[in-house]
Amino acid sequence: MADQLGIYIHIPFCRSKCDYCDFYSLSGHEADMNLYQKALLAHIKETAPLARHMEVDTIYFGGGTPSYYGAPRLRTLLTALRKQFRVRKDAEITVEANPDSVDLRSLKCLHRAGFNRISLGVQSACDAHLRDLHRPHDFQQARDAVDAARKAGFDNLSVDLIYGLPGQDMADWQDTLEQTLALNPNHLSCYGLKVEDGTPLSLRVADGLSLPDDDLQADMYLYAVDQLNRSGFHQYEISNFAQRGMESRHNLRYWLTQPYIGFGPGAHSDFGGRRYSFIRDLNGYISGVLTGKNIIDSSDLIPDRERGGEYLMLRLRTTHGIEEWEYRRTYFMNFAPLEELLLSYQRLGFSTQENGRWHFTPKGFLLSNQLIGLLMEKQEQSSLETLLPRLRRDPLSNHHE
Repeated sequence: MADQLGIYIHIPFCRSKCDYCDFYSLSGHEADMNLYQKALLAHIKETAPLARHMEVDTIYFGGGTPSYYGAPRLRTLLTALRKQFRVRKDAEITVEANPDSVDLRSLKCLHRAGFNRISLGVQSACDAHLRDLHRPHDFQQARDAVDAARKAGFDNLSVDLIYGLPGQDMADWQDTLEQTLALNPNHLSCYGLKVEDGTPLSLRVADGLSLPDDDLQADMYLYAVDQLNRSGFHQYEISNFAQRGMESRHNLRYWLTQPYIGFGPGAHSDFGGRRYSFIRDLNGYISGVLTGKNIIDSSDLIPDRERGGEYLMLRLRTTHGIEEWEYRRTYFMNFAPLEELLLSYQRLGFSTQENGRWHFTPKGFLLSNQLIGLLMEKQEQSSLETLLPRLRRDPLSNHHE
């Protein structure tokens, strides 16, 4: 069986830029779309031979706003991917969309082209909150977009929501969840609002804009976990909930440290044992691809020890979690110090073990950054304790002329 590969295509164009957004995206650059399409097609063709031995089982068009880029361009890109790569017939093919930039005609075009999963950026059911974030749609447009997606044939539909918005209280968040569940999505992503440096939102916060405090955000999160579970959505990652069998296979690829290739400015890849990213510059990316110039922003060969850290950091974002012999067998490191710490987390109600696998509870997910940080410190300490005796026996073993 061939190795499996995921592909990410970054579409950096938006109708307008939301106040909280820190992704590489641009508004007012519609004139660059055709040249960007040419660059993407050239880059896909150039890269595909490197993965000729692999089968593509997930493709994800993210942004930005891919739906704003236009269904004909997206269809052409997907056709090119199928021509250049070995794309499985049962591949999960996702397109991100905003409710204001889709209609029944465009969605039918995408579904006929082979897109079989759509992720709608709804964010809130409260129009006042949407306006405050400078979202380009209202909630009725979200309802209309869901209806159009279903009529177009999409039976795998995800909705993105944000909690902890300016002026949002628990009643607002409960109403957003209730109205969103009434849309009958198959998957929900619920993200706590994060204030990123340099965004318009960060400037507003610096000027005195107040946000729900940490305790209220935690209550909102725990309410969502409980309410979605009652509604048939199981939590499979910190922020992601799905009906059984409707988990995002592409996003799981990131958290399970499986290989993927990205295309577009700012896109990241983990391929061939190397992690690399492209420059966050639309014109630089276009000219670099079309003239053969360097477009790499960063590139690192990842040693097994660092991969072991990624295993902890990423898999503990999921309810799949980690397992002792999987860890020992893959990274040749001692699990005992980690298990000791996981047992202490368990006593505090932050972790649990099911079928031999450790994962965090919802309360543990709230503290996951700190909990994972302590585990990685334990891992580093254990690695040094293993290495030091060897260095003492052979002090020249690490010497290079």
